[in-house]
Parts: sequence; C-alpha cells; structure tokens
Amino acid sequence: MLIPLNKGSESVVSAMAEDTARAWQRPSIYDVAKHAGVSHMTVSRVLNDSPNIRQSTRERVLRAIEEMNYTPSSIARALATRRTMRIGVIVDSPVQYGPNSTLRAIEAAARAEGYAIASFSISDDENLPTDTGVVELISLGVDALCVIAPRASSMLAIREQRAGLPTLVVKVDQESSMHTVAVDQYAGAVLAVSHLAELGHRHIAHLAGPLDWFDAQAREQGWREELERRGLPVRPALPGDWNSDCGYHFGRHYEIADTTAVFAANDQMALGFIHGLAERGLSVPGDISVVGFDDVPDAAHFLPPLTTVRQDFAALGALAVRSIIAAINDEDWALREMIEPGLVVRESTGPPSSRP
Repeated sequence: MLIPLNKGSESVVSAMAEDTARAWQRPSIYDVAKHAGVSHMTVSRVLNDSPNIRQSTRERVLRAIEEMNYTPSSIARALATRRTMRIGVIVDSPVQYGPNSTLRAIEAAARAEGYAIASFSISDDENLPTDTGVVELISLGVDALCVIAPRASSMLAIREQRAGLPTLVVKVDQESSMHTVAVDQYAGAVLAVSHLAELGHRHIAHLAGPLDWFDAQAREQGWREELERRGLPVRPALPGDWNSDCGYHFGRHYEIADTTAVFAANDQMALGFIHGLAERGLSVPGDISVVGFDDVPDAAHFLPPLTTVRQDFAALGALAVRSIIAAINDEDWALREMIEPGLVVRESTGPPSSRP
C-alpha cells in the first residue's frame, strides 16, 4: 500500500535526495578553492607545481585537497590540454614472457603518471595485421603510440602508418625515424658467456630463440662474439622456439660430446633442457652447466635453481613512459636508451666436470 506524501514530507525527501547526491558528487577544483579560500587558478598552479606560489598558500591548498579527497579529473585535464591522457600500445606475441611483462610494466608506469593505456594485441592465432591495431588506437585519440615489437614483422606497418603521433618502439635495434628503448640483450648474453668462461668452460653451446625475434638475434650475437673475443670455439646455435618442450627435446637428444655448458635464450627452454638431461641420467651442474635468460619468478625454484640473466621490466616500463611523455610535451629525448641487465648466479652452474 502506497501512502501519499504531504507537502512537508516531500520537502524532507527532496532535501535528503539533494544531500545524498552531494555526498556522492566528486569535489571540483572550485570546491577545493572555496574550502582553501583561494581562487581556482591558485589551486591549478599548486597542482601543476608552479614555483610562483607562497609556501603558506601551497600548504593550505594541499591540506584542502587532502581533506576533500580531491583528485583531478582526467576529462577536465584533457579538455584543458587538448589531450586524452591515453597512450596506445601495440604488443606483438603477448603470451610470451618478455612482451607480456613489458606491457604490464608500461601500464603501471603510465598509471603512476596519470595516463591510461589502450592496448592492441597481435598474435599468430588471430592473424590480425599490425596496421589494424594502429588504426584502432589512432581512432581512440591516443596522444602517442608505443610498440612492443619483438619480431621484424611487427615493424612493417608501424614504419608506414603513424599519423604523425609520437611513437616509441621497445626493441633492441635503433629505428631511423623512431625512438627506441630496450633491455640490452647483447650485454645480457655477454654476461652469461663470461660467467661460464670464467668458471673454466670452453665448449659453450647456445639454445637460441626464434631468429625472427630481435631479442633472440641479439642474444645469439652476444654469445657468438663473446666466444670469439675469448678465443673459444663457436658452433652453430641450436634452433629453439622459446618453449620448454623445445628445451626438453634438445636435453633428451642433443649430442653433448665435449660440451660442458649451455646458454639457453630463455628460462623456459632452460627448464625443459634440464628436464631432458635428467631423463638421460645427466646432472646439472655436475655433468653440464645451464644458464637461462629472463629470471622468471619461478627460476629460483627450478631443480637446481637456475643461473640466469635478469631483465628489469619495471625500469624498462618507467623509461618507456618517461620518454613517451617527453615526446608528447615536445621535450628533448634520446633516440635510443638501454637498460642494463644483471646476472643472477644460482646452483645450475659450476666448474666443468671431468666427464669422460
């Protein structure tokens, strides 16, 4: 049964509704200005860290911002700056550890800077051309493009279709018309080979990644050239595909002969390789030492724990976002910047054995 409200009751209900709406309404810059007793332009200058603000005024505004739980509207900021505060990211082969970790690191770094990420993934299963991603992201009005380009095929459309947007590519080789950032894959391979050589290994094999991948090319080159610099024998690299099944196959069937160490181009292949060796009755590092690349979260729990090259994806993401924002703001930024990798020594490597 519905009971009709009299005029007094209607007024009470209306007032309650207005109070509820105000409680849920997001405070504006004008509300903060009123609360702090300053103009909205003063609040804006404080938010933009303008130096021409008295310290007492700055502290009063910051206190009002905290008390009102004010956060700047990304929509308002976009209207004021004529920007969407959104970065478009194209990521090739997102299921692989490196591209996936890079994307997540860029998302975290962008979020910390007040930017959103719109991503478009390219995988062999979907068979989507790269230029579809470029068109889709540009249609969203992104302020810049970031391309996580592990393979040569990733770059074909990017070079032709960018609509004048600032574009950053995450890849080890420099692009003539685009800025690039990456972890130094070549240096990582040199670290791996140097570690094994300094333990006394002379015959160091390489289980490579797919050589249409830029990272795999750089790791193979670093392995080969470091062996040459040290006067150690160089044999053809073993052709891998990033997957542990591939590593297992080589661990089971590779003719070891005088090989005493293997540098695998990623941790997953190293895991499979160790498994395959174990099924042949060979121990790591007793019979053969193994080094991986990436330092995946589980690498410390392999049997034995894996010596590997660590990539700092958080630093890579932060560098990529800083570079993109600099480009958006028309600031100077380096054409190519690299993050140094590190070697994590665990129990999968040791001096060569006197295996017959």
